[in-house]
Amino acid sequence: MDVITLSIPFFFALIGLELLVARVRRRSLYRLSDSISDLSCGILSQLAGIFLTFLTIGAFSWVQRHGALQDFWRPTPLGWAAVFLLDDFAYYWMHRASHVISLLWAGHVVHHSSEEFNLTVALRQSSLHGLFSWLFYMPIALLGVPVQMWLVCHALNLVYQFWIHTREVDRLGPLEWVFNTPSHHRVHHGVNPEYQDKNFAGTLIIWDRLFGSFEPERAVPVYGITKPLASWNPLSANLHVFAEIARNARAARRWSDRVRALFAHPSWRPPELGPALEPQAVSVQTFQKYAPPVAPALKAYALVQFGLVLIAALALLRSAKGLPLPELLAAGFYLALSLGNIGGVLEARSWAGVSEAVRLVVLGGAVVALWSTGGGPAWLLATTLSFAAISLAWLLWLRPLLRDPDPRAIVAM
Repeated sequence: MDVITLSIPFFFALIGLELLVARVRRRSLYRLSDSISDLSCGILSQLAGIFLTFLTIGAFSWVQRHGALQDFWRPTPLGWAAVFLLDDFAYYWMHRASHVISLLWAGHVVHHSSEEFNLTVALRQSSLHGLFSWLFYMPIALLGVPVQMWLVCHALNLVYQFWIHTREVDRLGPLEWVFNTPSHHRVHHGVNPEYQDKNFAGTLIIWDRLFGSFEPERAVPVYGITKPLASWNPLSANLHVFAEIARNARAARRWSDRVRALFAHPSWRPPELGPALEPQAVSVQTFQKYAPPVAPALKAYALVQFGLVLIAALALLRSAKGLPLPELLAAGFYLALSLGNIGGVLEARSWAGVSEAVRLVVLGGAVVALWSTGGGPAWLLATTLSFAAISLAWLLWLRPLLRDPDPRAIVAM
């Protein structure tokens, strides 16, 4: 049972409800570019998950089969509750480590790099964090928990965390003492100095209360990261801290500092680059969100292209098990390139037009290949329609802007 996949309609229904409530209350919660960036990161994460899931499930199953210390777990109500509690405990320590170890933060930072806080941010997930996070769940496998029980409980834990990414729900009375709530999670996403490295809980806030990482919501949080990403590009969101780690390691003269670049707190820097970065006081009144000037036509173009990529990604995820590995890799690479291009369009980057032209040629080649080899009707129809839509959008929006550039629309890199 794929709990997360079954929850996708529920996710989008709640996003629609949040939009409706915010409109009734006359509050501005969403920005188009930010939400497209959030969902783009989510798509990339799901595509990467096709491959990383094998790593996680394979490692858990192997440890459970060959290293389990006992075998008394049964799918009873008490057994399910115990597994859920173990998973939530492991999630707390994985999450806490991901904020204080640079290599883990490089993966997790994607989720925090939005400067908004709404339900699309919940879907803003890393493509690479799964390379490291699986290690924290191996103790559960050592206890002999069946992989199916753990997978269901882990998925339920992640699904629970979706709804707490909202500003439209205030405090929830006595529930605040036991459960992770929107108020607690707003603190976790805040860059206010008093909020940093706090409230790591998944479902139960009791772990933060027990281990000294709890902080109640007082001041209105400012959202984002201490060194702003300043980009809508999901590829940049996934890679920028890895690049920073590499720069720190290159700048360090001692091997011990090169190792620290990987495992020290993300605020650490080698002595050659100066002292550690200290949190700076911020407020919602003075904080300037990333908002590059972009012509409305470019936003319209990006929205259309994102809709097409979203449909293609859902089709790929649905048929992934039946595709040969080369086709799966090629399709994933093309979708990642497309999402990176869309981010470039939303930033009005000068390279975006050329990159989109290349993407159009590649997609046209795929259409010809499918027609000539008799590809499946669903893929053939999807690829042909995508090619037609991108071509039309290129002719109507992007090409005129490039031919007669408006300084507010096309900004140099």
